[in-house]
Amino acid sequence: MRVIIIGGTGLIGRGLTESLAADGHQVDVVARHPDRPSGPEAPVRFVRWDGRSTSGWAHLVDGAEAVVHLAGETIGGTHLGQVFFQRWTRAKKQRILHSRVDAGQAIVEAIRQAERKPAVLVQASAVGYYGPRLDRPVDESDPPGHDFLAGVCLAWERATEAAEKLGVRRVVTRTGLVLSLRGGLFPVVLLPFRLFVGGRIGSGRQGFSWIHAEDHARAVRFLIENEGARGAYNVTAPNPVTNAELGRLVARRLRRPYWLPTPALLLRRVLGEKATLVVDGQAVRPRRLLEAGFEFRYPTLEQALDDLLAR
Repeated sequence: MRVIIIGGTGLIGRGLTESLAADGHQVDVVARHPDRPSGPEAPVRFVRWDGRSTSGWAHLVDGAEAVVHLAGETIGGTHLGQVFFQRWTRAKKQRILHSRVDAGQAIVEAIRQAERKPAVLVQASAVGYYGPRLDRPVDESDPPGHDFLAGVCLAWERATEAAEKLGVRRVVTRTGLVLSLRGGLFPVVLLPFRLFVGGRIGSGRQGFSWIHAEDHARAVRFLIENEGARGAYNVTAPNPVTNAELGRLVARRLRRPYWLPTPALLLRRVLGEKATLVVDGQAVRPRRLLEAGFEFRYPTLEQALDDLLAR
C-alpha cells in the first residue's frame, strides 16, 4: 500500500509514518520542511511543498491507495516559548485557518488531476470541533461549537468535502490530545509536575480528551483499511477524564505533589483567547470508532501513563 501524508513531519505524522513503514508500506511525506530523520533506510520518501498548492507533489496522488491530510499551522506551539508566550494574534489566527483550508483545497485539486484516484482520504480535525463543553460527554452526533477553534475545525473539514464527489471515500478524524513523550503538548502538561508545582488548572472540571500515540496511529490505519468507514470519527480514548483527574493521576505516577492550582483568570490574562486550550475542554467519546470494532490497547489514562512514564 502507498500512502501520502500531507503535513507528515509533526508528532501525529511521524507516528503514522513509522507504523506504516514498519509494516513495509510505501509512505510519501509531503511537508514544508521535509527533513529526513536519522536512522535506517525505510520505504519513506520526503517531498517539499509550499503548503498551499499542488506544485511538485500532485503526481504522487495518482495511484496512491490513501491520502492523509494533517497539514496546518501549529495551534498550541512547538516549544515551551510558543506554548506559554505566543498569543493568538489576528495574523496567527489567520495562519491557523488558512493553512488548513488552503492545504485541503490543494489536496482536492491533486485528486481531481489524478487518473487513478486514491481509495480514501483521511481528513484530520480535532475535538475542538465541539467547542467548550462542561455539561455532558459528546460524541459524533453532537453539533459544532461556536468559538474560534470550532470554526477552524469546521472549515478544515469542509475544505476536502469535494473529494467525495470525485468518488473518494472520506474519513474525518477528530483527535484529542495525543499522549507521547516525543513531542506535542503532553510534555508541557507534565512539566509543572516534574517541577513539583503541579495542580489543577482553573476549576479542574473541564474535560480532557486524550489518546495514546500508539492507539492513534492504529486507529487511523484501521479507518484507512476499513472500506465501510466514512464520515466523522472521534479518535480519542473511550474514557475521557477531567483536568483534576488528569493531574492527580500524573502526580501519583511521577510521585510528585498535587497541590498548586493555576487560576483560570491568570491564564486568560497571560494567554488571551489561547487559554481556552487548557482552561476549557470537552469530554469526547469515540462512539463510531467503537461501533466499527476498533480495540484500544490503552483505553484508560492509567494504562497510558503506566506505559509512557515507566520508560
